[in-house]
Amino acid sequence: MTRPNRRRRVSLIAAFSALLVVVGIALPAHAATYEPITGTGSTWSQNALDQWRRNVAQNYGMTVNYSGVGSTAGRRDYINSSVDFAVSEIPFQQQPEDGSAPEIPPRGYAYMPIVAGGTAFMYHLNIGGKRVTNLRLSGPVITKIFTGAITKWNHPEIQADNPGLAMPDKAIVPIVRSDGSGTSAQFSLWMSSQHGDLWPHGMRSQFPTPANGKAQKGSDGVSGYVAQGYGEGSITYVEYSYAMKAGFPVAKVLNRADYYVEPTADSVAVALLKAQINPDLTQNLGNVYADGDPRTYPLSSYSYMIVPTAVGGTFTEKKGATLGTFASYMLCEGQQQAEDLGYSPLPMNLVLAGFEQIRRIPGAGASNVDPNSCNNPTFKPGDSPNNNQLALTAPPPAACDKRGPNQCTTGTAGAPQETPTTGTGGGGAASNAPGASGGTGAAPVGGDPAAATADTGAAVYDADGNLISGNGAVAGAAVSSPFTVDSEGWGWQQSVMLCAVLLLIAAVAVPPVLSPRLRRRAPGSGAAR
Repeated sequence: MTRPNRRRRVSLIAAFSALLVVVGIALPAHAATYEPITGTGSTWSQNALDQWRRNVAQNYGMTVNYSGVGSTAGRRDYINSSVDFAVSEIPFQQQPEDGSAPEIPPRGYAYMPIVAGGTAFMYHLNIGGKRVTNLRLSGPVITKIFTGAITKWNHPEIQADNPGLAMPDKAIVPIVRSDGSGTSAQFSLWMSSQHGDLWPHGMRSQFPTPANGKAQKGSDGVSGYVAQGYGEGSITYVEYSYAMKAGFPVAKVLNRADYYVEPTADSVAVALLKAQINPDLTQNLGNVYADGDPRTYPLSSYSYMIVPTAVGGTFTEKKGATLGTFASYMLCEGQQQAEDLGYSPLPMNLVLAGFEQIRRIPGAGASNVDPNSCNNPTFKPGDSPNNNQLALTAPPPAACDKRGPNQCTTGTAGAPQETPTTGTGGGGAASNAPGASGGTGAAPVGGDPAAATADTGAAVYDADGNLISGNGAVAGAAVSSPFTVDSEGWGWQQSVMLCAVLLLIAAVAVPPVLSPRLRRRAPGSGAAR
């Protein structure tokens, strides 16, 4: 090969290598560094985890396997040393409620917060052929629904929460988890703390199925049931993210300030300002439940990853480098997507505490644990650890969300409007009480938010809440536009990388074939030119 051609090929190689760097794909080096890791556990936080692990797979060539089998099963997998990490909403149980042996892992561990959110009440209810999206429920009513004490949607206590709706004479079907669940534990802990006279059972990961209810496995199972056509009349407890993903509404829950509030990122951020963090980073939510801030969503909490602090089982120090980097990504960059996925980003104090846990993971020494280079939306360099930018800017609830004779017909996506009322009985609600206006994202998809509150004629409902004359108010969209977690597979960066590699191969292989100069034998070889 002549020197000019060699120089040209070297230049081409350098150019394409630079292209790989520009698009951020130094994958060979990353792939050589990161060992695949595997975890199991919570479905409450699975939507966030699935998005994050796909992000790091596409951007860094990192393989993070995760199965949402429920918090209880995840903790057991960690005890059995069959996974590298687990995810749960509650810690290891010294006295499991099913009478099984205490949950004592054979290797060291630490709890690391990963994402906050609200346990929501997703429902499927129609009135007059329109989907209700502005349902309001108080704590005692919620507890009675899931214990089977309230079995009809037109029960006087539900009607009292909803003076702007003519609640139908329709059976309620509460959908509960059939598997050991951190969501069940968080929900039952709240009921036990706030309504112990109605729920004397304490915290229960294994939730008893009411006589009028059904049990389904996993967050996808309970939310999937409610979202089906046959799920009309049902209600379930599930992380807000799953209702958003399905495009279904969640109930506004009455807080201590007498406001009905949805589990938005802002309302969860406000609530968790009152969370007490135990020395091991487990959560004490008593002050959250009792918070008098009108912006608070009372069933707010966070999920945490159980990370190893010692080598053992399937976990090695090389895997620790992967786990530490993934953990740092979750606490910082990953939190940017939390709100879009139906969660609330972790505040600075929990991120700093999480950094301390990363330092305890064997092999994680090179992970980023610097708050000044942590791209988290709840804080900026120089902030106090007790500040939360979301909470500082969280708006107050609308006046029509306060308990009383009026009820909002739009939620946080549009300007709240009140529904005029003349009564609160099942068939005697106001003549213009809409069956399905409002909720978060009250305007029809692609429409004007103001249209959701337009009354197109006096509506008259029968005793069952069915529309018998008039058009009533325009129905609103459900909680939000559904989102989709990125599918498995290559992202744009991998596609660019493949094209660049093919071009690089062509740059090296094609010139010797096509160039006559390269096909000539070097001088003195004896071959004809």
